[in-house]
Amino acid sequence: MSDLNALFEAAKAVREKAYAPYSNFLVGAAFRTPDGTIFTGCNVENASYPVSVCAEGGAVSAMIAAGYREIAEAVVVGDAALCTPCGVCRQRFAEFGTDNLVVHVADLNGIKRSFTLEELLPAAFELEDKAKDEKD
Repeated sequence: MSDLNALFEAAKAVREKAYAPYSNFLVGAAFRTPDGTIFTGCNVENASYPVSVCAEGGAVSAMIAAGYREIAEAVVVGDAALCTPCGVCRQRFAEFGTDNLVVHVADLNGIKRSFTLEELLPAAFELEDKAKDEKD
């Protein structure tokens, strides 16, 4: 099984575990770190909508809790024809994505489109100190 297919299958499987009683819109995400480790997350809704957790946010939390800090590749599987990450999740990718990060968007049948971070979030927010540190 290819790395991309493994990511797709992991995102598709975790999508089934989503808690979405209000929208019935299930989303799963799978991230691969540079060393090949895979982390997953699913959306978790709450009656107070703003406190819901996106699938990507759950996967980032799992990755950080395990001591990792970089996402090399991601697959997001949703119920829409093109379920691209929300703005908050795009900023998460900007924070933790490697320079060559690719985010693949899929439905249950497979990958529909692939995006670079620049395509998903041009001119991403960046703290001045972080930008300065990278230049030094």
